Amino acid sequence: MYSAVVLEHCEHPRNAGDLPDATNTVNVTNPVCGDELRLAVRIENGRIAAARFRTRGCKAAIASASLLTELIVGKTIEEIRHITAEQISQALGGLPAATRHGSQLAEDALDEILEQL
Repeated sequence: MYSAVVLEHCEHPRNAGDLPDATNTVNVTNPVCGDELRLAVRIENGRIAAARFRTRGCKAAIASASLLTELIVGKTIEEIRHITAEQISQALGGLPAATRHGSQLAEDALDEILEQL
């Protein structure tokens, strides 16, 4: 059901944990399935210098959050504005329709970070 990329991100999530010196932190929840995602970033000189996440949810949610942190680190604020749930899903090898909410949760967290800026 899941691609090898999704399984790899679940077994070896990137940037999982807390970011004590975060400049921005958000918590988002999918009210339908109950998945939760906390995304923290540190912004320096207009770029994402570091990103960490904590999530409670399905494999798609974990993999999407892990991939999102990889996508945004080193990017400018303007560059991360263009990241979508569909791009996250595609980068994970295409999430099945029933689990696409995982990539949407990641996009929702990113959107909330951007709203804080």
